[in-house]
Amino acid sequence: MKRKLVSSASPYEKQIGFSRAVRVGNLIAVSGTAPIAPDGATVCPNDAAGQTRRCLEIIKRAIEEAGGSLTDVIRTRIYLTDASIWKEVGLAHGEFFSDIRPAATMIVVKSLLRDDWLVEIEADAVIL
Repeated sequence: MKRKLVSSASPYEKQIGFSRAVRVGNLIAVSGTAPIAPDGATVCPNDAAGQTRRCLEIIKRAIEEAGGSLTDVIRTRIYLTDASIWKEVGLAHGEFFSDIRPAATMIVVKSLLRDDWLVEIEADAVIL
């Protein structure tokens, strides 16, 4: 099976050894995606919904570059740094997935790589 790597142009991809997304056959796996701008700055500091939207925009672009669409998403994993933001994160997730309704999990973690990241999201897609 052919393997397609989708890059986000991050200088860390080669150093750490990861891709924004990987497609093998009809499966697409999207790496943990943080709320970052093209210049590397954090988008929407202190705004969990805004950060969620940014993560999902990046995920959408990666899936499309791999040849899929958000309608192909079957699972998301949402990492939160604070349980109290679950509802605003969930509502923003629903803006993208209310009709698609993938399996989804929210996980509260002690922290993410940057102190101003409130959310990080992974996604898996299957193209039928």
